Amino acid sequence: MAVRVRSGREGGGRKLLRSFTVTVREIEMLGAISAYHGFSKSATITNLIKKEFWRIFPRGTKGIRPDPGARILGRAHDP
Repeated sequence: MAVRVRSGREGGGRKLLRSFTVTVREIEMLGAISAYHGFSKSATITNLIKKEFWRIFPRGTKGIRPDPGARILGRAHDP
């Protein structure tokens, strides 16, 4: 069984609808991870995405650059 999750706020507090489909087990796993770290489910997802993005693209991409002054660790041939 899949669960459809909708939530999100951006900018001046206006609500944006974002959705994704997960199983009940996956939403329970997310709840356990977020409770362990003391984050909301949304913050947990955001942090995991950022961590994985910077692991794959340590120097960023054409449209997403590291913050000014960020220490960049990675291979010399990364884009």
